[in-house]
Amino acid sequence: MKKLLVTLFSLSLTALPALAQEAEARSRPSLLEGIVSTVLYGAIGIALAIIGFKLFDRAIHADIEKEIFENKNMAAAILAGAVVLGVSLIVAMTIHS
Repeated sequence: MKKLLVTLFSLSLTALPALAQEAEARSRPSLLEGIVSTVLYGAIGIALAIIGFKLFDRAIHADIEKEIFENKNMAAAILAGAVVLGVSLIVAMTIHS
């Protein structure tokens, strides 16, 4: 165990020079560019989250919206929330990369 820790520590020390290099100087985007990109990516993200939820709704062959709103099914609401969060996480990571 001690040998493994020493090995991991020495490997982390060899990576430090690569991590310590200065990043390239990039020009900062203007406020207008930031607002436009936020609105654009927000709209794309919301649209993709809705599309992902609708695809999931079709894939399980059940009407999730009916279960949630008419039958007051709490389990279906939790499942729908988890699906929306999962799709939103995927969309956010895709936009961020």
